[in-house]
Amino acid sequence: MLSITRTSTLLGGCLLALVCTLNSAHAALTISTTRIVYDSAQRSASVVIANPSQRPFAAQTWINTQADDTTTAVPFITAPALFRLSAGKDQTVQISGLPNDLPQDRESLFFFNLQEVPQASNGPSNVLNIALRTRIKLFYRPTQIQGDPVRSLKELYLAITRQEGRPHLSIRNPTPYHYTFSRLDIVNGSQQKAIPATDMLAPLSERSYALPAGIDGSNLQAIVTVINDYGGTSKPLTLPVHNTP
Repeated sequence: MLSITRTSTLLGGCLLALVCTLNSAHAALTISTTRIVYDSAQRSASVVIANPSQRPFAAQTWINTQADDTTTAVPFITAPALFRLSAGKDQTVQISGLPNDLPQDRESLFFFNLQEVPQASNGPSNVLNIALRTRIKLFYRPTQIQGDPVRSLKELYLAITRQEGRPHLSIRNPTPYHYTFSRLDIVNGSQQKAIPATDMLAPLSERSYALPAGIDGSNLQAIVTVINDYGGTSKPLTLPVHNTP
């Protein structure tokens, strides 16, 4: 899934104008993919950073964890980590792995970061250039993991549970893969409702989601789609929903 930290270029000194500009900002530089799968057998992976705009940018790249800090050590380096990208040009960035003790029975999650800074203009001195940052997921996948994440979807175990008197959909993921849902619908006969705000499901973990109002009972099913390794959407898969005693 693509995550963008929104900031913008400010002209003037009005706070309201600043807020409106920040809310509508978009990154100028683009990344050739929306996620990276780094197979542990690889010596490196690469992405292409492109600048389709009409102005040059300075760009910085790095890998960090979901905590988004600068102190946690990660077993990856990017090269080049800092470069200038002229208008209409692109740059290949290599991601190289370092020796590590990451789990070998499941994927590990990291994030690739791209920060762009517009080149200072020769215009009015009250122009403030502010950096924008784009983050995409990087999945480290050990070679010991065999199979296809989408085909392994059928292994998810879904059940109705009760939490504080409300029905929830509990999903247990026994697979070694991360799953980002693009669709999670609960079906009760002819009634079908989407479950909103579904977070990514980590390997060998379980999450629960409150069921939409009016959905309860037996013989429920779920329709699931996820984001695949290439950033596309898997075909809908219908899974049974079990009832816990």
